[in-house]
Amino acid sequence: MSVIANILVGLVALLHAWILVLEMVLWTKPQGLRAFRHSPEKAAQTAVLAANQGLYNGFLSAGLLWGLVYPDPAPALHIKTFFLLCVIAAGGYGAWSVSRRILMIQALPAAVALLALWVA
Repeated sequence: MSVIANILVGLVALLHAWILVLEMVLWTKPQGLRAFRHSPEKAAQTAVLAANQGLYNGFLSAGLLWGLVYPDPAPALHIKTFFLLCVIAAGGYGAWSVSRRILMIQALPAAVALLALWVA
């Protein structure tokens, strides 16, 4: 079960690395416009804010990857738990303040990974 939990944590880390790319690199490009349902004008006006958000998503991804490679299992569990809880909190806030879609895209996968991690 711990292998499955770590795979789920890795998938959440990859998701947040992808969100970093979407928000920092592709925000004003067609793929970013489709993903976030913005007009080119709105994307241009908010590009700096999106890049900032992307950076934070990169930190979440890095923290989860750190937990996956940390050699001591007990601290690794705490690291992964902390960063998954951060993802869930960010997803909850995003769902409340921006779009409920964020709850499904961001918070739910992290919650499933966290549950698997605790069960393992």
